[in-house]
Amino acid sequence: MQNRIERITEVLNKNKAENVEVFDLKDKNYFVDYAIIASSLGSRHTMALLDHLKKELKPAEKFINVDESSDWIVVDLGDILIHIMTPEYRVKYDMESFLSTLANGKEGMPL
Repeated sequence: MQNRIERITEVLNKNKAENVEVFDLKDKNYFVDYAIIASSLGSRHTMALLDHLKKELKPAEKFINVDESSDWIVVDLGDILIHIMTPEYRVKYDMESFLSTLANGKEGMPL
């Protein structure tokens, strides 16, 4: 699993994704074992990062589902979710707080 995470973060980093974070959610009552968040430089870069992931991870990784918009893409690899967001969406939705809360073993979001 660690090799898969490293490969994904390597692809994101070398293609200029910013602030790549990995959240270990194993045994945390969440539907995936890991979540990865990365910021793009803008809408076109968001789509380009998805293309890089597809080219460099297939066929080793099976892309179960991809939910695409120009501001936020979610890639479902079964046990890993990859979120690629524009900086504005990353601030707006603050996934780090939610995933950090889960990773630290707390239930739900703080109010």
